[in-house]
Amino acid sequence: MKKIKALFLFIALSTIIVGCRVRLEPVEILTFQQKIEKLFPAAEITKIEVKDHFTKAYQIVLDQPLDHKNLAAGTFKHYFYLSHVDESKPTVFITEGYNATPRTYELSKIFKGNQVQVEYRFYGKSRPDTIPWQYLKNDLAIEDYHKIISKLKRLYTGKWISTGISKGGETVLIHKSKYPWDVDVAVPYVAPLINTQEDIRTQAHINTVGSDECREKIRQFQRQVLKNRDSLLIEISKYAKEKEMSFTELSIEEALEYSVLEFPFSFWQWGGSCEEIPAEDASAKQMFNYINTIVGISFYNDKTYYDLLPSYYQHITELGYYGFDTTPVKDLLQVVHNPTNLRFAPKNVDLTYNANYIKEVRDFVENKGKKILYIYGEYDTWGACAPNPKPHVDALKMVLSEGSHKTRIKDFSTQDQQLMYDKLQNWLGYSVTIYPLED
Repeated sequence: MKKIKALFLFIALSTIIVGCRVRLEPVEILTFQQKIEKLFPAAEITKIEVKDHFTKAYQIVLDQPLDHKNLAAGTFKHYFYLSHVDESKPTVFITEGYNATPRTYELSKIFKGNQVQVEYRFYGKSRPDTIPWQYLKNDLAIEDYHKIISKLKRLYTGKWISTGISKGGETVLIHKSKYPWDVDVAVPYVAPLINTQEDIRTQAHINTVGSDECREKIRQFQRQVLKNRDSLLIEISKYAKEKEMSFTELSIEEALEYSVLEFPFSFWQWGGSCEEIPAEDASAKQMFNYINTIVGISFYNDKTYYDLLPSYYQHITELGYYGFDTTPVKDLLQVVHNPTNLRFAPKNVDLTYNANYIKEVRDFVENKGKKILYIYGEYDTWGACAPNPKPHVDALKMVLSEGSHKTRIKDFSTQDQQLMYDKLQNWLGYSVTIYPLED
């Protein structure tokens, strides 16, 4: 009897299960591009050339809010570049300080992971036809970066490392101070944190770096250029014509004097060689060629003036900058008697300086900025404005002996490179593979 009941129960249950069979929906398998499109549904996404270890690469254009707290203010076209290899690999996030040109950064080669390279708002392709200057603020740019990271973290599950060079490195530090947990590790290269609109530390650096003989040779070269003013102006005019440059925002006379005043800063910034400074009997062409190599007379032509307006606006209002020392050549100046970087800032715009902005960033990174690897060159003028993390902060600052603004991890000794790799490994954990740079 029990066996018969059990049989009826089995038949009844089987009938119910068959009758209520659940229909499963087909699993949606998205391509990688479709995943990106789901994260950024309104973006323009275009495939671009794949380089190095990456397997896919895209240009992504967002309708980025001008003001993240007031969406009614409108949007601008914001460009960034995504190079992909694996969703579980580390992602290197590059905070460009200016425009972005797709390329593989040093850290991306070290981790062989993904790379996200973001253009700074209102620079390069992300520049509106007319710049709304009130929205060119660092906090708004940092919000751009934070929003992009927040979305991409839904896709990329590995460790995140931020990096940038010069103003881009400064942006790394600002981002770290505003959103400490957006990334696991930060690696700013040659990043200044500038105290004032004209930070005196840069001039103190110029007055003490290198040898007495080299600094005197620089001063004599500055004087020699201005003593041969007429001949140098002819060389500039010839060069401008050859390169199809125009000088209407600044005259070539003003460009010559500013380039002479800029020369010591750029010489130490870019690793100039004292042996290569032209002698007193050098021809006008030799003198022009050298100052053009170190400073670049194109820095003062109309196109560069236009391109760098956003940079000067930011330096004058929030980031700070440096000044010019007229002492070595004061008696030879005819046009630029009160040199100032305000000369290169946009006109008829509020240029009120926020003196506390960078001070707050410095206070954070020096006292709380853990897991930051700083890279500097000893001779680089901007290194005079480098932050100094306190001993209790788990950070590492590396300064390359006699290095310049071009200093990278690859320029250090094998021993120093290993020190940096070990620190990165410690911070990121041993699930991350580090690939030492090849010579």
